[in-house]
Amino acid sequence: MSRWILCPLLQLLLLVCEVHAQVENRVIFLPGTFQNVSLSQNETVQAVVSRIPSEVAFITLQFHTQHHNATLSYTRMADQGHSLTAVDSGLLSALQPGQASVSLFLSSPGGDAVAGTGVILPYSSQDPVPGACNMEFDLDIDPNVYILYNLYETTIRFAPANLGYERGGAPPACDQTTESNTRWRLRYDVYQYFLPENDLSERSLFIGIQAVADVRGMAENGKRVMTLSSSDLSMVVFNSIPGQGVIYSVIVRDPLLNTSASYIPVHTYACSFTSTLDGCQTLGKISTKIFFTVAGLAGLFVCFVGHRFFKCELFCMGFSFAAFFFFVLITRTTELDYDICLAVSAVIGVVGGVLLMMSWWRFGSVMACIVVVGLMLGFLTASTVLFTPLGDLDVFRHSDVVFWVTFCCIMIIVPLFFVRWPREGNIITCGVVGAYAVILAVNAYIYTSLSYITLNILKRFLNNSYSAAFTDVPFQTIDYVMITVWVVLGVGGVVLQLYRERSRPFFPPSPYLMWQQERERRKTNVLDPRHHFAPLPNRLLARVRQLTKRAEPAGEHTPLLL
Repeated sequence: MSRWILCPLLQLLLLVCEVHAQVENRVIFLPGTFQNVSLSQNETVQAVVSRIPSEVAFITLQFHTQHHNATLSYTRMADQGHSLTAVDSGLLSALQPGQASVSLFLSSPGGDAVAGTGVILPYSSQDPVPGACNMEFDLDIDPNVYILYNLYETTIRFAPANLGYERGGAPPACDQTTESNTRWRLRYDVYQYFLPENDLSERSLFIGIQAVADVRGMAENGKRVMTLSSSDLSMVVFNSIPGQGVIYSVIVRDPLLNTSASYIPVHTYACSFTSTLDGCQTLGKISTKIFFTVAGLAGLFVCFVGHRFFKCELFCMGFSFAAFFFFVLITRTTELDYDICLAVSAVIGVVGGVLLMMSWWRFGSVMACIVVVGLMLGFLTASTVLFTPLGDLDVFRHSDVVFWVTFCCIMIIVPLFFVRWPREGNIITCGVVGAYAVILAVNAYIYTSLSYITLNILKRFLNNSYSAAFTDVPFQTIDYVMITVWVVLGVGGVVLQLYRERSRPFFPPSPYLMWQQERERRKTNVLDPRHHFAPLPNRLLARVRQLTKRAEPAGEHTPLLL
């Protein structure tokens, strides 16, 4: 009897194990609810959504990982045209009449374990269909946003959308006419969402993705950068910020029906998580840290005592001017490595600093040197003005001539005030530029968006196509702290130097001119004891002769008698 009892128990145990194994390779999604999914090696997971309401005409499934590719497909065996492999992937399924469930499949293409988060979003027949007029990418209906980045710019592309339609109905034609009852009335809002600065964690990314995955979340939390019409090119260029996480998305809107739908959000850090040489984890080069650490210390010195030590200030300003100019020149005309370019620019910067200092030492022309110093402040002022949203105006993005003419006008106007108030202008330059050098030194270790005040200008110098890029950068807690530091250092340095120099001459005299005047005075003043000194070359020659001449013995000596 025990045998008859044991056999049903064994059958029940086998049935439970079989059901459990099926559940392990199957994930149930609820519309609008995020589901974390882990993909093991060589494992295909079935993503299932059921009990879909009848008013839903199509759904999108999006799946996001931090830096590992995942394959999302319509069939268990992924093939071209029916699947997508990416870090941020999505598929759109148009529903048939009476259909209440959909199954899609997730897998790891590289054989590695992948963890990510996904969500299914439902849309009605009145909502636009993202990517339904795709003519460029592999999928028939492609709701994905494709991203490409380099050191200078990040480019996103997407396929045009179409008007919504009922279940089982024929989709409207894409390109027959351009009337208002076709997809040409659709508008595309491009959004940008910045992740927390200096945070490369997977948790931070998933929290950001969940905040902006749908239309409402992106509209509330993201920043709308621009709106494209259906006749515009479906491509937008942004400024690359290596090490800073950014999520981009596109929301397509139907202004006639007042409906909208979201493309699949895509993220980037503008750096590689797999590179061992210059990856996201080791983004700052040692040469850059050394260079800007020294520059920050010099800037702190100039900020508080630059005018007092005028020669040191001129050297620092000449170094900055020459190093920046030749870094741009070397980078554009040669294929040298970054470290070599930086080293050569530093050497040339030293030469430039010495030349500026020696020009004042030899000729004593304060105004000529102050013009160079004023150009440094003018450069930083122009960079700051165009760092604001003013720099993203279409007139500056679409015309390099307008941008550079505006930049040069601001840069040249600033030194004109130095003609009337040279000492005050020089002290203000010391405070502002010196304090900003400290900010750049901090940026070498902790990312801050203030570094892009000058970095955006450098990128525009080095890249001809950079003008089309949006230069938005995040402003978060660290940036407001750095602004406070910049203001405190700048104001403190300016006030301290104005107070210390209030009773001193405006500028120290030229050492060479003072030497000439002293020499002329000694020639005419016979009562000056120094007038009777031999010239310096004669004194040096006499001293050498004393050191090399053998001393003559004094007195009379007789030989010893043996």
